[in-house]
Amino acid sequence: MGGMFGESKYDILKKIPEAYRPNTVLIKMPATKTDVMKALLENSFSLPVIFKPDLGERGFMVKRIRSKADVELYLQIIEHDFLIQDLVDLPLEFGVFYVRHPSEKAGRVTSIVMKEMLAITGDGASTLATLILAKDRAKLQWPVLHKTFRDRLSEIVPAGKTIELVSIGNHCLGTTFLDASHLISDQMSASFDRISLQIEGFYFGRFDLRCQSVDDLTNGNVQIMELNGCGAEPAHIYQPGFPFFKAVGIMFTHWRNIFSIAQENHRRGVPFVSLADGVRYYKKFKKATRIA
Repeated sequence: MGGMFGESKYDILKKIPEAYRPNTVLIKMPATKTDVMKALLENSFSLPVIFKPDLGERGFMVKRIRSKADVELYLQIIEHDFLIQDLVDLPLEFGVFYVRHPSEKAGRVTSIVMKEMLAITGDGASTLATLILAKDRAKLQWPVLHKTFRDRLSEIVPAGKTIELVSIGNHCLGTTFLDASHLISDQMSASFDRISLQIEGFYFGRFDLRCQSVDDLTNGNVQIMELNGCGAEPAHIYQPGFPFFKAVGIMFTHWRNIFSIAQENHRRGVPFVSLADGVRYYKKFKKATRIA
């Protein structure tokens, strides 16, 4: 399984056993607001939901859709096929990297990143706008947050109350990535073996998921929003202050795993992607994301 730019997220998601993934449907473009509202109704969605392109990188065009007006706005800017996905309302979000060579019966979890969503906490005196602008990561998202919270910016946030500003766990959207690799255990690797062995052709990649607790993560009781292949990274290295040379070493191991798995798959008859195909995928990706 791949996961580089240009590949269909929907095709990859369909390979994941139904018990582990949220309800997801593909909307083929061009589509009207009527088409989308019909798809929401026929597939038992209830707002809010997540819309995301059927390809993408680093949070490109991933939006929480709360209303018919949001649907209309999304359709004005999206040009590529996109997914409607249930909003997974579980408290913890992780990225779990898994590696297994084709000749092996068991693999291993090699990286866990915990995603701390962008949020502010009230002091009982400051407005929401003041609290956003006082936080470096939030201030960088001001153009978007100003629109999202336009009706609440002058609200005084009670002391101790936390407001999640962005619910999509992406580094580019202000999420803090934390190294949670201390949670890796034999039991967790066995749990992700159980999931991964049910996914045809999958040996290497990162599960972006939500769960109720660390125990549920360990036991594989998770909801997988996305599965990213060789384009994904062991994102725990992006924790603030993570040692640079340690991160470089981890990336070299990561690339070595990609190479050795690709070689083994090739010996089993899987063709390499040609340079021409690689260029074609890249051009398709750049065309689709030119509005980013």
